[in-house]
Amino acid sequence: MPAETTAIAPTTLLEAARVSKAWPFEEARKIVDRLEKEGGPTRPVLFETGYGPSGLPHIGTFGEVARTTMVRRAFEILAPGVPTRLLCFSDDMDGLRKVPTNVPNQDMLAGYINMPLTRVPDPFGTHPSFGEHNNARLRAFLDSYGFEYEFASSTEYYKAGRFDATLLKVLEKFDEIMEIMLPSLREERQQSYSPILPVSPRTGHVLLVPLVGRDAKKGTVSYAEPETGEIVEVPVTGGNCKLQWKADWAMRWVALGVDYEMAGKDLIDSVKLASRIYRVLSNQRPPEGFNYELFLDEEGKKISKSKGNGLSIEDWLRYASPESLQYFMFQSPRAGKRLYFDVIPRNVDEYLGALTAYPKQDQRERLNNAAFHIHGGNPPLQDLPITFSLLLNLASASHSEDRNVLWGFIRNYAPDATPEDHPRLDQLVGYAINYFHDFVRPAKKYRAPTDQERAALEDLAARFEKVDASASAEDMQNIVYEIGKTHEFANLRDWFKALYEVLLGEEQGPRFGTFAKLYGVRETVALIRRALAGEDLSKA
Repeated sequence: MPAETTAIAPTTLLEAARVSKAWPFEEARKIVDRLEKEGGPTRPVLFETGYGPSGLPHIGTFGEVARTTMVRRAFEILAPGVPTRLLCFSDDMDGLRKVPTNVPNQDMLAGYINMPLTRVPDPFGTHPSFGEHNNARLRAFLDSYGFEYEFASSTEYYKAGRFDATLLKVLEKFDEIMEIMLPSLREERQQSYSPILPVSPRTGHVLLVPLVGRDAKKGTVSYAEPETGEIVEVPVTGGNCKLQWKADWAMRWVALGVDYEMAGKDLIDSVKLASRIYRVLSNQRPPEGFNYELFLDEEGKKISKSKGNGLSIEDWLRYASPESLQYFMFQSPRAGKRLYFDVIPRNVDEYLGALTAYPKQDQRERLNNAAFHIHGGNPPLQDLPITFSLLLNLASASHSEDRNVLWGFIRNYAPDATPEDHPRLDQLVGYAINYFHDFVRPAKKYRAPTDQERAALEDLAARFEKVDASASAEDMQNIVYEIGKTHEFANLRDWFKALYEVLLGEEQGPRFGTFAKLYGVRETVALIRRALAGEDLSKA
C-alpha cells in the first residue's frame, strides 16, 4: 500500500477549524479565547494530565492523554506558531491509602500504608518503588503511541522546590482555603481536615492530621505526631509537606501555569473547588477544560486502577490496533461507554471506515472525522478489501488460527492481496486470530435448523452450487435475499439470523453474500451441507 497521505492546505484548514463542531476544536477555541482575553498569544500554552500511581495504569489514563493531545493539536491549527507543551503529571508523592487487589506481594504492601508511593517498595521487584514502577509502565505505553509529552513526578517537583513559592502562598491563604473546603466535607472530617499534610520525619508517613500551629513568616506548620503525641514543626517547602489533592491540584495549576486540563465526570465538584482555590492563590481565571464521562466495565461499574476491572491497555493491543483505541476515545467523550472486549470489533471497523471515508469528504467533514484527530490531521490512505468482522467470521467458519489459511481465503475475495502489499491487513489477521481464540471460539453456540430454515438452506446450497466462481458478493447476496423471500420468512432478519446461528454459531454476522465470496462459494456450500447433515460444526 502506498504511503501517501491526504493533508489539507493550511489556509483552508484554519478556516474550517474556526467553525468546526468537532469537540477538540470546540475545546481549543476556549483556549484561544483565554489567550485573547490576556492580550494575545504571547506565551507557550501548557496542557496537563494527571495520573494517580496508586494502581497500575489503566486505559482511562491513556484516554485522558489521547484526548488532551487531540485538543492540543486542534489548538495548534487555530493558533499557528504558538508553542505548546503537554505535561503528564504523576501524583507519586501521595500516601498509599489501600493495597491494590491486582498486584503481587500484597501482604508486603500492607506494611507501607500512608507512605509516599515513591517510598513504597515495588511489589513486582523491577523498580526502586511502587510509584516508579507505575510511572515507568505509563511512560512506556505513552511512548509506544508516539505521544509528545513531558513527564513530571510530584515527588521530584516537591523535593526540588518547584512548588515552594506557591506552597508558601497556600500557607498564607490557609484560612480562605479552609472556608472553601470545609462545607464540602462530612462533619467528622471537618474536625481533622487540613489542606497541608505534613510528612512525618519519624515514620515517613503522609499524615492526615489536623494542624496545631502555623507560622506564615517562618513557612512552617506544627502537628502532634500520632504515635507519640510530640508536637513537631516542619517547613511546608522542600518536600516536607504534601497538599491534600484538591488543594494540590489548584496549587499545581498556579505553580506551573496550566492552561488546560480535563477530568472525569465524577470530579466535577472537585474541579469547582480547585478552581475556587486557584482564584484565591492567583486571582486569575482557572484553566480551561471539560468533563468526560466515565468508562464502565461489563457490569456497568466504573473502571478502577486498584481493582483492575475493565480492559487493560495490554488487553486492547492484543486484539486491535492502537489507532482503533484512539477512535474509541474520540467518539462521544461526554457519553458513558462500556469498555469491555465486545466493543473492540465494532470500533476497529468504524475506525477503518473513517479512514476509507476521509479522502472522499470535503474539508469541513474531514475535521469532524475521527481519523483527522487520531492522525494529527494527516491520516494515511486506506485500502483494506475486507473488514475485521469478516475476518472474525472467516476464522469462525474455518476454525483456523493459521495466518496462511486465512490469507488463502482472503485471496478468494482479493486475488492480488498479499501480506507484503497489505501489512495493515496482515496485522488485522493477527488480531482476528487472537480475538477468535479468546472470545469467539469459547462462546459459539450452534443450533439445528427449523423445518422452514432447513428447506431454505437446501435451496440456498443448490443455488450456490450453480454459481460461477467469478460471481460477485452482491450477486450472492441477492440470491440469499431471494431465498428468504421465496421461503416466506415473516421478517428477513429471521432468515439471516438463522444463517448465523446454524452455520456460524453466533447471533449476528456479516452480509452473507460477502462472507460467501470471501470464504469461497464451494466452501460455503460444504458448510451448509455439513449443517444439514447434523455434523458438529464446532470442529474443523
